[in-house]
Amino acid sequence: MLPEATRYLKATVSLFSPNVFLNASKLSAHGAPSSLQTRRNLRVSRCLAARIPPQKKPREKVEIPGLDMVTYGDRMHYVPGLAKPVFPPWEMSFKDPRYYRSPPAQEMALYKDKPCYVFNQRTSILEGVRQAAWLTKTHVRPGPLPHLISLAAKPENQLPDQDERVQNAIKHSRFWDTTEPRPRKEKYSNTLLLNLLHLCGSLQLTHPAVGRRILAENYSLAATWKRGEDLFQIRGRNGLLHCSMDPLPRICGEQEVLETSDQVLESFYPVSPTIDLQQVSVYKEEMNCTGFKGEYPYPHAHTLYFLETSDPNCQLHPEQFRAKMIMFTFGNALARAHKLYGTQPQSLLERPITVQAVGTNGRIFQFLVFQLNTTDLSGDDGIKNQAWLDEDVELYDFAKVRPFIKRKEVKVPAGLAGYKPETFSKFLALFLHGAA
Repeated sequence: MLPEATRYLKATVSLFSPNVFLNASKLSAHGAPSSLQTRRNLRVSRCLAARIPPQKKPREKVEIPGLDMVTYGDRMHYVPGLAKPVFPPWEMSFKDPRYYRSPPAQEMALYKDKPCYVFNQRTSILEGVRQAAWLTKTHVRPGPLPHLISLAAKPENQLPDQDERVQNAIKHSRFWDTTEPRPRKEKYSNTLLLNLLHLCGSLQLTHPAVGRRILAENYSLAATWKRGEDLFQIRGRNGLLHCSMDPLPRICGEQEVLETSDQVLESFYPVSPTIDLQQVSVYKEEMNCTGFKGEYPYPHAHTLYFLETSDPNCQLHPEQFRAKMIMFTFGNALARAHKLYGTQPQSLLERPITVQAVGTNGRIFQFLVFQLNTTDLSGDDGIKNQAWLDEDVELYDFAKVRPFIKRKEVKVPAGLAGYKPETFSKFLALFLHGAA
């Protein structure tokens, strides 16, 4: 009797799902629950399982020469057992840019076997200023130029109530130009730069040469040069450009320029100089353009203004941001040199080309003065270009809408704190360079 009952019990258990059946081993001999709590055995989903199921291998298409595959293409509907038809790509009788398919790179007219390395406005090179100095064959000196700083120290080159007006420009960009509790950096940095340029432009009455300039925005630059056996190009839009009818005067004399041949460029071996540069195979070999037509009345680049937050999709670190300033300042000078002296490499320019640059994030400023002495950039020897870089110069310490309180003590008061007038003096000196 007992073996037969056991057989019927097993048959009854098999009818239940194992996911919801109670564990019978937890029951006592009299049918009462044991000391252990009765649980359900619930199955987890496949996505939470540790083992990933193997992917299905695609079926290999076997093509037998001489035999035509029987498909259901003529029947216009799916038929089990027949192969799926393969139709040729449909070609439209008209050109639709939405469905344009570019040909392979090897079939394009501008395809070259030798690659070209491109630097654009979103490039973030690994070694920063050292790599930019090697690419442009430039000797970079830290610190500002003393004779430029002395321009802003003269009373005739200063604004009336200068410190008060600069502080009002800072407060306008940080407090008065927005209704948000904390304005965005890309907004107040751009507002501050335009306010400072407006203040400097008010000196046009005493400095008529300031009226021979104009601001250009969103212009495209292109310059090509060879460094060793590699070909390099710089392209893209760098920001706000201050153009002038007259070129900037040279910084160093001819004797100081000749002494640069004894200087050695800093190496960053084993890192490749072309790291983080875009490598392309479809390009124009002689691509040099200042961004303006030949009859443009302001052909000379005076100062380039960069914002760290100009592109929200590309945030550069300070070292890479300074390298971007050097590269685009060099690109503007090189494009102008190619237009004046031709594209053939010149070991020593008859008149060096000087271009300035200012970068800011709304509080910290970077100042750069670049002098292009040569366009012969193939080797490491010979005359080199020169650059003076004054980095991480603070205009003020804090600009708080609300005071910063810690442990019931005001650490930073509300408003503008820690204004440094010498920073604006450097900004004004670069603006007045060539006009004072």
